[in-house]
Amino acid sequence: MRGGLTQAGPTPARGTIQAAITAMTVLAALALFVSACGTGGTGARDEGPAHVDAVVGATASPSAAPTGAPDRTEAVRLVKDDPAVSAEVKSGLKPCVGDEYPVDVSYGDLTDGSGEDLIVNVLTCGDAVGVGSYVYREDANGYANVFKAEEPPVYAEIDRGDLVVTKQVYAKGDPVSSPSGENVVTYRWVAGRFRREFSWHNDYSSVVGGESTPVPKTG
Repeated sequence: MRGGLTQAGPTPARGTIQAAITAMTVLAALALFVSACGTGGTGARDEGPAHVDAVVGATASPSAAPTGAPDRTEAVRLVKDDPAVSAEVKSGLKPCVGDEYPVDVSYGDLTDGSGEDLIVNVLTCGDAVGVGSYVYREDANGYANVFKAEEPPVYAEIDRGDLVVTKQVYAKGDPVSSPSGENVVTYRWVAGRFRREFSWHNDYSSVVGGESTPVPKTG
């Protein structure tokens, strides 16, 4: 008498094929996930005194020098030779490592001059804290200092043709990496000088995870 056959599960060969297909599917999904993470993302801006991705002995320039404009080395020399720059800033302007100076140099049209205006931020080596911000305008005699701010921590930037100066605010006991807030002032070039146009203050409130969120202060 011939008995019936009962199929309780896949044969060894068929199980091996299914396992291989499953492994290939997982690998494909993982590759797609990694690819998605690597493209199209946006970075969050860190609030704090450091405005460059800097470590001890390393600095980064926000923009390349236009043709004929001073490069980083010439910008350092310009600051050191500038009688408007304080002796304290000059004495602290030394290379962090080798010949790398702690300066940020950027270029743009702030004063409607004959060439690109030069914005120089002098930083500290260890924490990249801004100790001086300067704007130089090109004229017939070279570059003239038309703006300076030397109340650290300070940092100057160009925003849609205006000069924006940010000063970090610290309460008693705040570490260098965690200021309590910031004062932001916008200047516009009017009648041969920078005129203060707007100003506001942001308080940083601590949130879950230890991060800081700027909260506009009213009144």
